Amino acid sequence: MANHSLVIVESPAKAKTIGKYLGPGYEVKASMGHVRDLPKSKLGVDVEHGFELNYQPIKGKEEVIDELKKSAKKSEKVFLATDPDREGEAISWHLKEMLGIPDDKTYRVTFNEITKKVVNDSIAHPRAIDMDLVNAQQARRVLDRIVGYQISPLLWKKIRRGLSAGRVQSVATRMVDDRDREIEAFQPEEYWTLDANLLGSDVKRLPFAARYHGVGGKKAELKSADEVEAVVEATKNAPFVVKSVKRTDKQRSPSPPFTTSTMQQEASRKLSMTPRRTMAIAQQLYEGVDIEGEGTVGLITYMRTDSLRLSDEATAAAKDFILARYGADYYPGKARVYKTKSGAQDAHEAIRPSNVNLTPEDIKKSLTAEQYKLYKLIWSRFLACQMAPAVYDSVSIEAQSAGYTFRASHSELKFSGFTAVYEEGRDDEEEAPQSPLPDLREGEPLELKGTKEEQHFTQPPARYSEATLIRALEEKGIGRPSTYAPTISTILNREYVVKEGKALRPTPLGEVVTGLMKDKFQDIVDPTFTAQMEEELDKVEEGSADWKKVLEEFYGGFEAELQKAEQELDGERIKVPDEVSEEICPQCGRNLVVKSGRFGRFL
Repeated sequence: MANHSLVIVESPAKAKTIGKYLGPGYEVKASMGHVRDLPKSKLGVDVEHGFELNYQPIKGKEEVIDELKKSAKKSEKVFLATDPDREGEAISWHLKEMLGIPDDKTYRVTFNEITKKVVNDSIAHPRAIDMDLVNAQQARRVLDRIVGYQISPLLWKKIRRGLSAGRVQSVATRMVDDRDREIEAFQPEEYWTLDANLLGSDVKRLPFAARYHGVGGKKAELKSADEVEAVVEATKNAPFVVKSVKRTDKQRSPSPPFTTSTMQQEASRKLSMTPRRTMAIAQQLYEGVDIEGEGTVGLITYMRTDSLRLSDEATAAAKDFILARYGADYYPGKARVYKTKSGAQDAHEAIRPSNVNLTPEDIKKSLTAEQYKLYKLIWSRFLACQMAPAVYDSVSIEAQSAGYTFRASHSELKFSGFTAVYEEGRDDEEEAPQSPLPDLREGEPLELKGTKEEQHFTQPPARYSEATLIRALEEKGIGRPSTYAPTISTILNREYVVKEGKALRPTPLGEVVTGLMKDKFQDIVDPTFTAQMEEELDKVEEGSADWKKVLEEFYGGFEAELQKAEQELDGERIKVPDEVSEEICPQCGRNLVVKSGRFGRFL
């Protein structure tokens, strides 16, 4: 068949979108993900002989593989167009090996976004398969395999069947468990707030509250009722006077565009979407959605990324859109550039809409409710990141009496800037709104109308939510954009951790497994060690480390830990304590306990 080319992607949705852009000389087929993998029933890694891997075709994929083989044979060129990351590179390599495609027929292409321009550009500029990327993925797969397949049987023997350990999941469980211990060990400390209710001397005499700040110009906390009483007594009959009035314009800049981690956090906070669901919906938006009047369109750029980079075309399109819809005041004069944090891979752009002119409202009727919500979040965040700062008119007043200072402040939105489009969600409680302040002058006398004293206690750290756990994993360098969602799903599915509202809490099972891991496999559950392993994998990807050397170095220490643990635990069985609930049994009057069955947890 003259000039016939085969393009292989992972999914039918992606095949459909790309097929529409390429036209008649190309046949686009989906591999439905990986076509081969390590065997399910055994390790499949020869640790004695240089980490030789025993890859096998995935069961149930025979028909797909046969069809792809036939198409590859009769094609002049085979374009491997799997996702643009380590996993995608590995799928392309496995396809080449499995289908026996010769080097001179193999062309690797990647799409950061699935739009007509990018697809045609990429097909015009193919490259070879990047073996450094493939080896980084193989190394990660083998590390995870060794930890999972060699520690899990020990957990079965010592605790109960069906348990699993994992390089990243065990650290995530430990972090949830450590946070719970911090909360248990927390000793609350008493502190007090004291507000003076004051009146100015002008005609309107608008009342306002100023909070105790300190003494002699220095900040000081009130630790007891006696300290509060001393201040109240000293200021009761002493004059209050305005020491200073400061008026400033405060600017607030927009948040950077989304990375995988910040998108998962924000979707969790604002849309109550789990990280796994967020990634599934984002994948649909990336691969292409049928839009009325447009056909199948890839709506966002690739969603597994830790980069904050934006293309010049994207920022230019955002500029035109902002100027047309909001006007010149809303554009900061030049494109905003965000610096990607060190250690990030920066292979892709940040997550953004492929075409900013496809507004969420315009395409709402072609999207599902979840697709619309997530697209709107991504679209708004991207547009806002290129907009002018919000400006607040901020007033702060310092009042003085008997050597003590009291402060009041208020800020009011003066110019909405980027907040016209988007504001970032927060994990902590919002502060109480401040009431406006009267127009006061320096040196003006104030009248004390009364005081309000309140006792408080410091609060323990909050339990992790899915959003804050992802943030903590990212900050500590544990896992990579592709691993956050599966890690959290795994620890929830294994019932090492449960969700109460939004909070994550370790179960007795999670506590027992983490205790054993901390005792016997310190490295595996050490966040620093896990972050170092991620750095080693990054070095493999860059081509500056040999993947088998990385595995050898890891395996030496790990094997010794494993043998030692097996000897020390010989003949021992660890009991998981019952999880006692608050519910009372109607039969015997004792507390009911939580058990797990095939359909989940039950009383």
